[in-house]
Amino acid sequence: MDIADYGLLSDCNTAALVGRDATIDWYCPGRIDAPSVFARLLGPDAGHWTLQPAGDGDADRAYIDGTLVLRTSFTTPSGSIEILDALALTSTDQPHHIGRSVPHVLIRLVRGRSGTVRMTSELVARFDYGMTAPRIERHDDGAVTMRRGPRTLRLRSDADLHVTDHGVTAAFDVSDGAEVGFTLADAPTFGNQPPTDLDAATAISDTIAVWQSWMDLHQGYDGRHRDQVRHSALVLQGLTYQPSGAVVAAATTSLPEQIGGDANYDYRFTWLRDLSMTLQAQWVAACPDEASRYFRWLTTATGRLDDAEPQIMYGIEGERLLTEETLEHLPGYADSRPVRVGNAAWKQRQLDVMGEILNAAHLLRDQLQPLDEDTRAMLVNLADQAAARWNQPDAGMWEARDRHRHYLTSKVLCWVALDRAVRLSELLDAADRVQRWTDTRDEIHRTVRERGWSEHVGAYTGAFGSNHLDASVLLMPIVGFLDATDPRMRATIDRIERTLADGGALRRWKGEPGGFLLTAFWLVECLALAGDLDQAETWFDRAASHANNLGLFSEEIEPDTGRLTGNFPQAFSHVGLINAAWRLTRQARHDSADGEPEPPS
Repeated sequence: MDIADYGLLSDCNTAALVGRDATIDWYCPGRIDAPSVFARLLGPDAGHWTLQPAGDGDADRAYIDGTLVLRTSFTTPSGSIEILDALALTSTDQPHHIGRSVPHVLIRLVRGRSGTVRMTSELVARFDYGMTAPRIERHDDGAVTMRRGPRTLRLRSDADLHVTDHGVTAAFDVSDGAEVGFTLADAPTFGNQPPTDLDAATAISDTIAVWQSWMDLHQGYDGRHRDQVRHSALVLQGLTYQPSGAVVAAATTSLPEQIGGDANYDYRFTWLRDLSMTLQAQWVAACPDEASRYFRWLTTATGRLDDAEPQIMYGIEGERLLTEETLEHLPGYADSRPVRVGNAAWKQRQLDVMGEILNAAHLLRDQLQPLDEDTRAMLVNLADQAAARWNQPDAGMWEARDRHRHYLTSKVLCWVALDRAVRLSELLDAADRVQRWTDTRDEIHRTVRERGWSEHVGAYTGAFGSNHLDASVLLMPIVGFLDATDPRMRATIDRIERTLADGGALRRWKGEPGGFLLTAFWLVECLALAGDLDQAETWFDRAASHANNLGLFSEEIEPDTGRLTGNFPQAFSHVGLINAAWRLTRQARHDSADGEPEPPS
């Protein structure tokens, strides 16, 4: 099944992916970064839950408006049914607290629409990414428990459940107006927290109401592409681990950037590289509350630092050790090995992180007041580090694993760190540092303009002394380093568009197998800032057209086929859409496009 065939379920704690045929092929109970119990996405024997008509049928699907509750409709020769799938939210959830306290229950509800349809269900749970079959026990009340080590799942249904050598099955008829529900509840094996029993129909209704109340509360964005922006905001909320406020890069691990390739990584973590762009998207499309919670997670995860460099990424509760392992028993999506859990990039040096954090603090400066001493010390320390280390090589924002280089965007983001620190100096109580920060900021600016420009290419390139284009330099006007109408910057934008564009996609560098959706949205912003709104809109439509029929983006696309590749759904792609739509709106209204959104009303 193609990556584009999947839909996202979320309770803002974890996620599941449901295929076009209503099979759940990915689910990690409890936490989005937990070991899976359904992982057929990465291997045929790694667990799944199929629920569908016994015979042939045509399927159609859509989210219920304003929710991440998925409706899959089947029309068969004998009748029609719909399946409603959700990760349960409770009626006690308040819109701003959505997902803070959830029952950890996966719900599936079959409704008859016409005639009578024979249905079958097959649930095959395989714990620890498909390594272990659980102990299965059927109880007198008809429920079935599946237990392995620290996790216990309990399946309940209106249908009769049958235990087999492989899992749990059911076969039943659904007639017009009838409902048959399934609930799969997760709980720790040890302790006093049994799995939660829910009525499937009531739980679906409650979950719809909670999601729609969240959407109703976040109506502030009234700019261009409003429906797409609102839906992307919903996806970002689904990728937020609400107990901490952290936003993960994607819901999956090891979906390949190139089919059959080995660039397959675990994205169920939070990258500081993404921070300020994600905060801005949350601010634009939702409200400052979500952005402020994310920043508070950051300050807890990083601590004071005390001259230590921040990690580029953390676990969803601020975990630092994200050791990368290869799961040899899994063949990977479309035979794309290896399958990895954890991500070794946590050990990399990326100097851009300092600029991301200080840019985020500047965006949220009103919400952060009064600034606590630990946060103030962290921000001052990051500015000092940017001043001291900007001229060192690093792995760059694309996380090169071969060697360190003098990447342009790393220097530019160090400039951002110092520029925002100067603007925040009063809040930071750092008047004694302003001159040094200012002098170094100006030195970085001169150096990038001199050493980053390639006469041979006629553009700013990816690293000092390089003749290779890199779409990451599109960040320069977006963060305010250079005006998009600056002759060299405009030449760079045009050269990137001519050289790296392919079939509505934009590669990050020449020779990259796929088009990177985020950089296409950066191009939209740059063209808008340069005053070319018509071409910006054309690129927005091209990039946005690569969403699947549920409005979900992956990380990359195959330019020749339009096939989605990479982990899914990808937060950065949705962030890119939101910020590009906001930029188009600001430029069309001739507002002061200073890089900062106004709070939604």
